[in-house]
Amino acid sequence: MTDLSPTPSASRRIDPVALLALAVVALAYGRAIWFTPPEATQGFAQKILYVHAPAAWVAFLAFGVTALAGAFWLFLKDQRLDRLAESSAEVGVIFTTAVLVTGPLWGKPVWGTWWTWDARLTLTLFLWFIYVGYLVLRGVIPGREQRARYAAVVGILGALLIPFIHLSVYLFRTLHPLPVVARPEGPAMPAVMVTTFFFAFFAFTLLYVAFVRARMALAVERDALDDAAVGG
Repeated sequence: MTDLSPTPSASRRIDPVALLALAVVALAYGRAIWFTPPEATQGFAQKILYVHAPAAWVAFLAFGVTALAGAFWLFLKDQRLDRLAESSAEVGVIFTTAVLVTGPLWGKPVWGTWWTWDARLTLTLFLWFIYVGYLVLRGVIPGREQRARYAAVVGILGALLIPFIHLSVYLFRTLHPLPVVARPEGPAMPAVMVTTFFFAFFAFTLLYVAFVRARMALAVERDALDDAAVGG
């Protein structure tokens, strides 16, 4: 299996993927702020969409990677998979926090309320608690293999909530709008907004990769220090 994580010495250098991610994020949000027109009814508040929706996508991607890496670890017992699961979960919690912060900021001027306990919002908050619990669990179990095993199970079970979050706007009455881009009849936004929307998705995905690479480099160094301490 190819190790995608940087070596401990490499982690001290500037990662070119991180530089590329920062540049693409700057371009995406420069376009969103200055070159993409505001939505006719929601005004400038609608521009939060270009943070909120990509952050949600990356959160789901991150937790999906955590679940897959954990599942493969259960069969292969490869420490690199456990590092990937841990790193992706931590990054996913960051992006889910961004979702939970930007949602109310967008909802207040558009819906007239900061928060409502509808299905999608409540399930997203529940997902955040699951993976915060995942990280806490990893911090309290000292044994490396036992920690990886328990975390893998929690990571897999937590990811099962993601399809329900996606389908919740179809299954329940909710203030959260239906998708405006991924629709059978086509996007409900002008082409300039759709382009910015997907550019923001690409930028956040690249940022996710950069964050995971950096977090895995830290995990490599931590494990090396633990092994040295045990050996000493």
